Amino acid sequence: MRAILLAGGISLLISLIGTRYAIRQFTKMGYGQEVRDDGPTSHHVKRGTPTMGGVVLIGASVVGYFAAKLITMTTPSASALLLLLLFVGTGLVGFLDDFIKIYKQRSLGLRSKAKIVGQTVVGLAFGILALSPLLEDDRGQRPASFSLSFIRDFDSFVLPAVVVVLLILLMVIATSNATNLTDGADGLLTGCSVMVFGAYTIVNIWQNNQWCRLEDITYGKCYEVRDPLDLAVIAAAITGACFGFLWWNAAPAQIFMGDTGSLALGAALAGLAILTRTELLLIVLGGVFVMETVSVMLQVTWFKATRRLTGTGKRLFRIAPIHHHFEMIWEEVTVVIRFWILAGLCVAGGLGIFYAEWVAGT
Repeated sequence: MRAILLAGGISLLISLIGTRYAIRQFTKMGYGQEVRDDGPTSHHVKRGTPTMGGVVLIGASVVGYFAAKLITMTTPSASALLLLLLFVGTGLVGFLDDFIKIYKQRSLGLRSKAKIVGQTVVGLAFGILALSPLLEDDRGQRPASFSLSFIRDFDSFVLPAVVVVLLILLMVIATSNATNLTDGADGLLTGCSVMVFGAYTIVNIWQNNQWCRLEDITYGKCYEVRDPLDLAVIAAAITGACFGFLWWNAAPAQIFMGDTGSLALGAALAGLAILTRTELLLIVLGGVFVMETVSVMLQVTWFKATRRLTGTGKRLFRIAPIHHHFEMIWEEVTVVIRFWILAGLCVAGGLGIFYAEWVAGT
């Protein structure tokens, strides 16, 4: 448990101090954000704000984790190293995207196909290794499972390895793109991420306390997760890093995390859900991310359908993702705070479902 507190505290301090330094350096180097022309007009004043702050966020999380392990003299687990591979790997894809935007001074970086290829390479590596028998512990547990899961594995739905790897890949790409879509207002993604990663810290601590490896479980069913305590350390490190970054990213933002941070955070959430056997629970915990993605899907589908029927495409929302739609109605700060409230309600609902399932002893 000491490692969890250390990881969160160290990463928070590094992020808080490091982001201030990054703002100064990125400003000198001209690493400013380009703004989409079809977005809310209030965003035009943000052009030139330093971006790629996700570098600090990722660095703080990784350093915080390994510092905590070093101080407590414990060895990193296979699950934790896999999650870091996914976290840092997708962050590198986002970094390339951000760098191209800055270098070419445009609001679009990597082409969508190139970005998907990068996410696919990292996601496949993660999925294959997570199912590898080489990473079994002494109880035969692998980091990932061959079954679908909500709060536990559905044992009646054991899938072939190829199908599982493809589902893992789909989840990684979908979740990282969902957080990428959410990162469109000052502090929006950072604040939501604090709550969802904080929730996963609690989930992992609970799973560790009711771990099937323990012999003193007297109530409810235990959890078949390979390394719950170490996953809690990483979740706490990312939570702390997001807290520190939010100090500078809150409105008016002095720095943006860019795709470097948004893609990495989404992939880490997917990884945590997979490694903790809570894939479907993530839909509840990350309800705001789901809402943002669905709004874009509905917007595109409705526009194409009406254009095919009438010759003129119509929109459901003034602009998508949906937080931009509400920015046309409310002030940006109001939108962010209300979306934070929604994220908090989703997290509370998800944790309530998680705890209720254990209390029911099912």
